[in-house]
Amino acid sequence: MRHTLPLAPQFYVTAPQPCPYLQGRMERKLFTGLHGDSASTLNDALSKQGFRRSQNVLYRPACADCAACISARIRVADFRPSRSQRKARNRNAGLRRQPARAWATDEQYDLFRRYLDSRHADGGMADMDVFEFAAMIEETPVSSRVVEYRQCDDDTDRLTAVCLTDLLDDGLSLVYSFFEPKAARASIGTHMILDHIEIAHAAGLPYVYLGYWVPGSPKMAYKARFSALEIHHRGEWRELGDPAAYSSTTHPLAVEPIAEQVSRLRLPDTLPTTVGSR
Repeated sequence: MRHTLPLAPQFYVTAPQPCPYLQGRMERKLFTGLHGDSASTLNDALSKQGFRRSQNVLYRPACADCAACISARIRVADFRPSRSQRKARNRNAGLRRQPARAWATDEQYDLFRRYLDSRHADGGMADMDVFEFAAMIEETPVSSRVVEYRQCDDDTDRLTAVCLTDLLDDGLSLVYSFFEPKAARASIGTHMILDHIEIAHAAGLPYVYLGYWVPGSPKMAYKARFSALEIHHRGEWRELGDPAAYSSTTHPLAVEPIAEQVSRLRLPDTLPTTVGSR
């Protein structure tokens, strides 16, 4: 029988399933629950160690023979937009930012469905219904916002993009974003990241967390184009440098055993941790 304190974070590992980023590979995740008064503190601590939030769960890839999913963040004070990023910002100058509490609307879901049907029709979220969408937005035990971007002119007030954003103690974490498929050519995804850099700068927050960068995945290549990009690699944050230097992350020897990964986690208190499987 295993005994732990009720507030101790307990870590589990998911069963393998097909990787959404690298063809022919299987993914697993190391995860723990977020609950109670310590949720924000745990979210802050583990986000600094490569974890991401999904509703009331924190997770990090823990694949058996691959370590290609690498957490990435932008150092706000040192960021300088490239020429193409400045063009993206100018192309979307007509969008109005509208932050709101984490509450789902029918308008958001309609946009979300158009986005999935156009860009991720065969992805893991393709069958998400309105209730699951509402859960993704609203079931958050930490400080979160929905940042809407609306096209507003004399006769139009149209929702064009949405980003679910967590407020961490050291930055903003872009949990999930989606946008009008017809606006893809305007680089609206890049615009949302640039705008979050501006929000973080104004709030005095040092980082914008982008989720995972995956060497070899065309879907994730855009993240490496942002300056002042840091990645969480081998237990520490470092400058990205040459993206080609991380091709070996898909080698089995690049992976640490799960028990070692858990033992090295730096938690916000001294409560014990446990690891199991699910």
